[in-house]
Amino acid sequence: MASTNLKSKGSGYSPELDDAERASRDELMALQKQRLAWSLKHAYDNVAHYKKAFDSAGVHPSDFKDFSDLAKFPFTAKTDLRDNYPFNMFAVPRQQLVRVHASSGTTGKPIVVGYTKADIDVWSQVMARSIRAAGGRTGMIIHNAYGYGLFTGGLGVHYGAEQLGCTVVPISGGMTERQVQLINDFRPDIITVTPSYMLAILDEFKRRGLDPRKSSLKFGIFGAEPWTNAMRAEIEGAFDMDATDIYGLSEVIGPGVAQECVEAKDGLHVWEDHFYPEIIDPDTGAVLPDGQIGELVFTSLTKEAFPVIRYRTRDLTRLLPGTARPGMRRMEKVTGRSDDMIILRGVNVFPTQIEEALLATDWCGGHFIIELSREGRMDEMAIHAEARPERWDGSGLAEHAEKAVAFIKNTIGITAAVKIVAPETLERSLGKAKRVYDKRPKG
Repeated sequence: MASTNLKSKGSGYSPELDDAERASRDELMALQKQRLAWSLKHAYDNVAHYKKAFDSAGVHPSDFKDFSDLAKFPFTAKTDLRDNYPFNMFAVPRQQLVRVHASSGTTGKPIVVGYTKADIDVWSQVMARSIRAAGGRTGMIIHNAYGYGLFTGGLGVHYGAEQLGCTVVPISGGMTERQVQLINDFRPDIITVTPSYMLAILDEFKRRGLDPRKSSLKFGIFGAEPWTNAMRAEIEGAFDMDATDIYGLSEVIGPGVAQECVEAKDGLHVWEDHFYPEIIDPDTGAVLPDGQIGELVFTSLTKEAFPVIRYRTRDLTRLLPGTARPGMRRMEKVTGRSDDMIILRGVNVFPTQIEEALLATDWCGGHFIIELSREGRMDEMAIHAEARPERWDGSGLAEHAEKAVAFIKNTIGITAAVKIVAPETLERSLGKAKRVYDKRPKG
């Protein structure tokens, strides 16, 4: 793996930050260039897929001289990983792997990722850095409600929390009543969970007559699905906590690729000493300058077992200058995915836009689903949204539904039916929320 030569600056930075977080932009870019050259050669020399893909594109790792040269190299797509299932994307012998994880595999074969001992050490480091950036400190208790097992969320947080010196409560997902019981009994400082499941935990607090603002939770680290600043305000107001966004995906390493800093909450600092980001036009593949919205692409810089070169995440965001960690660029909160975008009568719609519109009301608690159907030649959208218990009087809140229809029409530009349903009637997600149910006939 490429070495690091960063020097600690000391002045103007918290002593808790590591060398990379203190580095200037120039120092970090010099390290990135060194590590990009290593990663391209490592992938080409050790992964048959990358050798074939590079050769087909007429490019060789030695062609990389500067950052602009990266655009010459081919993208990696999710289909490439599935086509090489299970172990053909690994760059080390299988015997050197200490762990494998896999995606849920809801469509087609799952994506299998692997880690050497050094990879686990890096993952633990960037997760510890992320927890610290979110407000976590040595000695705090972390209630880890991300799923354990093949999903990277639970174990990724777990190892990072232990490295930071925290006490981990490895409760995983589900068992919402027990989640609340242990939060009350163990009095954790931090909770890590998907934002949609945090709303389910909030519902359980209210069902039991408990005031969530009196809980011990000070910091929440929420990720694994797009969520809005409106949902952040909902969670922070309900629990009297600081809520920050974390970003990661199994193909790149797991959680801990980027993290919001609690002192700013102005986007997620990408840990650029290990992951090199690009933004591309999702249609043409052209690299876009910082500040423009497009599809996020990552190249790993230090991964041994499972290097990824220009991996298309399908997540839509933009890159911005660093703030709380000046040398490291920020990515804006993910607004949606290019592959879960809804096209309704020629208008592009993302579930996060619907979420933002619903949370702008005073009656919706954040639980909703979207149903797509087709009547004749026309696509239709119906939104089923739960009322807050204190706002439900059994009448269905028809007047509020009409106002929501008008608001969505005026802000998003589509006409959708809105049905307000009773509290606790929509299915709860134990992990990533399933928002869209497409019932339109195929073909």
